[in-house]
Parts: sequence; structure tokens; C-alpha cells
Amino acid sequence: MSDFIGHKCGVALLRLKRPLEEIRARHGDMLWGMRRLYLLMEKQRNRGQDGAGIAAVKFDMPSGEPFLTRLRSAKRNPVERLFDEALASAADLKPMERRSMHPIELKRRVPLLGEAMLGHLRYGTYGGRGAAFCHPYVRRSPVTSRNLVIAGNFNLTNSNDLFRSLVDLGLNPVGDTDTGVVLEKIGHFLDLEHDRLAVAAGPGSFQGLQGSALAEAISGEIDLHRVLGRATERFDGGYTFVGLVGNGDAFACRDPHGIRPAFMAETEDLVAVASERAALTTVLDLDPDQVQELPPAHALVVRRDGAVRLGPFREPAQRRSCTFERIYFSRGNDPDIHLERKRLGHELAPRVLEVLGGHADRAVFGFIPNTSETAYMGLVEAVDQRVRQARHAELARRLAAGTLTAADLEAAAAGGIRAEKVAHKDQKLRTFITHDEARRDLVTHVYDVTPGVVRPEDTLVMVDDSIVRGTTLRESIVTMLARLEPTRILIVSSSPPICYPDCYGIDMSQLGRFIAFEAAVAVLRERGRQDLLDEVERRCAEQQHWPGERMTNHVRRIYEAVDPGDLEATVARLIRPSDLPWKGSLQVVYQSLEGLRRAMPGHTGTWYFDGDYPTPGGLRVLNTAYLQWCRREDARAY
Repeated sequence: MSDFIGHKCGVALLRLKRPLEEIRARHGDMLWGMRRLYLLMEKQRNRGQDGAGIAAVKFDMPSGEPFLTRLRSAKRNPVERLFDEALASAADLKPMERRSMHPIELKRRVPLLGEAMLGHLRYGTYGGRGAAFCHPYVRRSPVTSRNLVIAGNFNLTNSNDLFRSLVDLGLNPVGDTDTGVVLEKIGHFLDLEHDRLAVAAGPGSFQGLQGSALAEAISGEIDLHRVLGRATERFDGGYTFVGLVGNGDAFACRDPHGIRPAFMAETEDLVAVASERAALTTVLDLDPDQVQELPPAHALVVRRDGAVRLGPFREPAQRRSCTFERIYFSRGNDPDIHLERKRLGHELAPRVLEVLGGHADRAVFGFIPNTSETAYMGLVEAVDQRVRQARHAELARRLAAGTLTAADLEAAAAGGIRAEKVAHKDQKLRTFITHDEARRDLVTHVYDVTPGVVRPEDTLVMVDDSIVRGTTLRESIVTMLARLEPTRILIVSSSPPICYPDCYGIDMSQLGRFIAFEAAVAVLRERGRQDLLDEVERRCAEQQHWPGERMTNHVRRIYEAVDPGDLEATVARLIRPSDLPWKGSLQVVYQSLEGLRRAMPGHTGTWYFDGDYPTPGGLRVLNTAYLQWCRREDARAY
């Protein structure tokens, strides 16, 4: 994605199935599990930019000693920094000491060493920045099994309502971050689970337990599926949470629609969960079919005694897995994602050839940014195949007509279409660009081009995986590509136009920032259709305080009134810098929604393209976003 958007947090959960001494006997080092956690986080580093955190629960620690530890960082290269700090105290141990040291002593020496561990990569969207806002969040208690650690990849549309519900319950949650609300919500129902079990097993009960015996019995009977089901009952949004309980229980859960991704794997040594399948297959040396998707509305729970249970904690809803995960966020070395991205390129081929008008021999194909490379490969492959088929058909026709010449054969033997590494992204600059204010001075230098690969008569076809705001295209990319002086630049988006806000993980809630919306409004105003914009505003205002279930997507009427070709032409005009000296033409081609669905039929989360939201909160956010745009309020819509 050439545009900068945030929030693609990544989670990792790791629960060792063997005692640390057995891990040492099998793998030569009790720190083997920590290294697996480090690798799971590094392999998902594409999901996190501004912070990271790790936490561990240590089994069998003597009374009075820490059993739950956490470390967070919001500095540059946070994962590397975290593990450097976490393992620093073990660095001066000699190999013989590591091989002979008792597990308890090593856990004292390495506070983040535990049998149950989790990690998080943060891409912040709301709230502040800094280590204090990084996951995991911790809820502490002197009762071991009431301690709770939470990390997640999520956005909830109704965090404010959930916050008020906690206040109504008599709680006093500190701060207004959605993660804090989630922590307190789950923690509250974990407390209620303790109270319920205490009544069933406490003094005067059938079991008549008390003291440490009662605490141990409660700890062994906690039903985390019930806790999660009650805690998430009013959650509106997309989420994957991983968590640890102080008694050693570990869990991962996924929202009923399956909006946010989660995968799980079990080996002889561990149970692991991550946001991406490719991370698990690589780190654990597994075949892709050995890694399962965590089903929507299900929780994976690993008890302190090692029992593993996968089961529902809520009723599953219509599956609406986020397509942006496949188009852009996830690493492309997952075989299914690789194939889907290539199919996106294939789907673009007929339209690109139509725009080229039979002159594919005078086109140069490239891509920008790097995440577009696989779709670019698919487009090049499909276009080349179609061009060759057309050549062979023409040869056959001329041969049958007796008009075949040596020049025809020479042309047929010529190479296929021209594909070049036209643009190069400077990854070093990207780490500094986390705020709009800081970006503007640097964005023009993020990309470089390769001189000499384009002729003056060529059309330069550049594949982008998506066009969100068009800012980077306008402020940097188009200007740099124009320096190659082609006769035409064709920007090809492997995804359809982003027309609607997202509030389920990708924090894109401000409607006026979308280049597709800007273009649609420009077309309507040029046609004198301000009345339609006013009518949509009136309709949205009427339903502003309705429950989300009753709301209608009135914004859709704006896009229905604009022809897709006019939208593309206006987007092309908007992303062209006004002071650009280049005299060539600039065009934009978008993927069709039908093409997207054919490319990835298993993923139907397309609300940012079609406005079909999976939860009531989505329509509420859209309604608010449009009214804020009308009122010129530059604010988050939820």
C-alpha cells in the first residue's frame, strides 16, 4: 500500500507442554521457548511499527517470588530491544552453568522465562504512544488465579459504551484505551467466576474447602470459555485476544465473524497461536496443513495441567474475514495468500489490456510498494499469456490465408511483455514515518526510480495493492515516475476503491480522507448534484441516534450515482500534482469487486469496498463519519 495506514497488530502465544528440564534435554537450552517467541514476533514484524511487549507466567515459583512478568518497549526496533533486555542477565552464563542450573534459579535469573508466554506487536491507532500504551496489559491481584494478562489485534466500535458499563458495575477503570476496557471486562468476569466457584466449594458448601485448598480448587475449575463468553457479550468489532492467567492457564479467542485472523499449532513441545500462519510454519518447521485456523467464536484454552480444549465461547456469526489481511497486511510467503495475490493480478489483465488498446508491446510493467509484487507477477503472467495467445491466433490466421511473412515469424519469436524493477522503496525511511505531520517532509524521498528502463513512447503500468488516501501517490510517487518521461502512466490497484470507513482493525474512520470518496463528491458537485449530498446528510442525521441494527447505509447512494470510469478518471486527476511539468497522461484502473471475490472466495470481509458491515457498530461509524465530514470535523468516528 503506497499510502500509510495503521493498525495491523500481531499476537503470539506460546505454551510449553514440557517442563523446562525436558526442554533443555531435548533442545539443549531452557531458553528454547523464549527464542521461539522471539522468532514468532520477528516473523510478524510487518504487523507492528511503534511498540512491542512480552509477558510470561512462571510455574512453581516459591511463595513470595514473582510469577508473572512483563516488558514493553516503544523504541525503534522494539522486538530486538525487548529480547536483548530480557536475555541480558543470561548472557554472561557459561554453557555449563546453563546446562546445570535448576529451572527455578534460571527463572529467577531470567525474569521473562516462563512456561506460558505471549508477545504483541503494536500499531497504535487510538490513545497515546509510548511503552505505557503497548500491550500486553496486566491486571494484578494477590490471588494467583485472578491475575490476568491480555494482548490483542482488535478494534471495538463501542469501547465508550463498554467503559460506561464497567462504571455501572461499580468498577473504576483507569484510562480510556480500548485495551484497558477489554482487560477490565474480562477481569471482572474472571472475578465473578471465582466468586461462583467459592460459593460452590467454600466453607459450608458440599466440599467445605477453605484457605489454600479452596484457592487451589477454584484455580483448577475456572471455565475460561464461560468467562470469555460473558465478558465479550456486548463487544462490537473484530478481535483476536491472547491471554495468560496467573495460575498458568493460557487462552486465545477470535470474534464471532472471524474478522481478525488467528492460527494455532501444536507440537510435541508446545502449543502456539499467532496472527499469521506463515509465522508458525516457519518458526516451528511445519507444513501449512499442520497449522489450523482458530475458528470464529472459538477459544483455545491450555490449562495449567496441560489439558487443551478448543471450543466455542460465543455463537458463530456469518463469516466475514478481513480481505485486507490477504491483500496487504500478512506476509506473502503463506502459500494461500501468495496464490490469492497472484489471482488479483490475473483478474486485472483484461481491463489493463483494454486500456492499453492492443499496444502491450509499448508498455513497461512495474509495482509499488513491495507488497504489490505478487499481484504484479500475476498481472504480468496473465497479460503475457493473453498477448502470446493473440499473436499465435494471428499467425494461424495469416498462415491459413497464405499471407504469412518472415517479419511475422520474427515478431512472433520476440520476447513477451517488458517487466522492470522501476521503483525502489527506501525501507530505512519508513521507520520514522508514524505521524502525518512528520511524514510530509520525508515522503517525497521514500521511493527512487530506475532511469533508462522506460522509453518516451511507452506506457508505464505500475501495480499498487490499494489506494487509500492517494497522498503518497500525489506527494511522491507520480512525480518520481514522471521523471522517467513515459507517454502515459497507468496506476493499477489490485484492490477495489476504498469507499467506506473501517473500524475492525484497520483504523480508517475518516471518510473525507479516502481518495475514492473525494473523487465521488467531486464528480457530483461538477454535475450540480449537491442536492444528493444534502439528502444523504439529512438521512444520516435522522438516524444518528438509532440503534445500529436499524440504520441504513445512505452513503452508498453517492457511489451509486457515479460511474466507475468517471471515478477512476477523477482519482487520476486528484493524484496528479498541480505543479507537475510532465505532459503525459495519467490514468487509474481499479480491481472490480467481482474480481476480488473470485481471487479470494474464502474471505468475504469487504465492507470498506461495498459498505456491507458485519456488525451494527460498523453502520454507526459510517453514519457518524459522513456527518463529521459534512460538518468539517476532522475526528475519529468512534
